[in-house]
Amino acid sequence: MSLSIIKFSSEDCGLCHKMSFYDQKVADELGLTFIDVKMQDTATYRKYRKVLLSKYPDKSEMGWPTYIICESPEAEDFKIVGEVKGAHPKGEFRTKLQEVVAQLN
Repeated sequence: MSLSIIKFSSEDCGLCHKMSFYDQKVADELGLTFIDVKMQDTATYRKYRKVLLSKYPDKSEMGWPTYIICESPEAEDFKIVGEVKGAHPKGEFRTKLQEVVAQLN
């Protein structure tokens, strides 16, 4: 099973920027495909919008940034397996991702 982690963030968000120093590295360490979706990048956002809106239809409950872990994010029958919301120190972020991946085994 190949899992992707989609980061939904904003160019204007300081916490999103802070996480960008290590979030992709942690995802790579855990064998996850990292997809960075900035809300201002309309082409990329449109491509993954269905994933975000399936979890947060009106976006009111999402955090900044929001990481959605899913199988086949580009397919019509994608499957969300977990999420991590908000900014976290590197070690805590790694632990939260590991917990999501561990639930699948």
